[in-house]
Amino acid sequence: MLNRQRREKPLRNRAIADGNRVEIPRFGVDQDVCTGDHACIRLSGCPSLSLKKLDDPLRDDPVAHIDQSCVGCGNCGEVADAAILCPSFYEAKVVHNPSGFETWYAGLRRRIIAWLQDRRAGKRLAFSGESA
Repeated sequence: MLNRQRREKPLRNRAIADGNRVEIPRFGVDQDVCTGDHACIRLSGCPSLSLKKLDDPLRDDPVAHIDQSCVGCGNCGEVADAAILCPSFYEAKVVHNPSGFETWYAGLRRRIIAWLQDRRAGKRLAFSGESA
């Protein structure tokens, strides 16, 4: 996979510099969903998968974490999907040189999500000793 990345990265960078639309996959692990069983690390053997200690006092086990050395091969997600191990893996696509419609649509989505988050925060109960 690293050899493939060495071949494809200069072509991708040239396409981005030329102004072409390019999607780059990025993988991650949702900390809230990860159970901490580390099956993904054991099965895939990916060097970019590591452990991350959470600040949550209710969770003892560290969770899986994908660092910036990930080349986007998708092996960790494929193993998780094939074995139905972990729903905490997600794939996000980074879009370089998006179209005008994509930029407008992303802005609309951000505004809707911000509105929903503000509405949810307004309905939360605040106990004494908690800051809003």
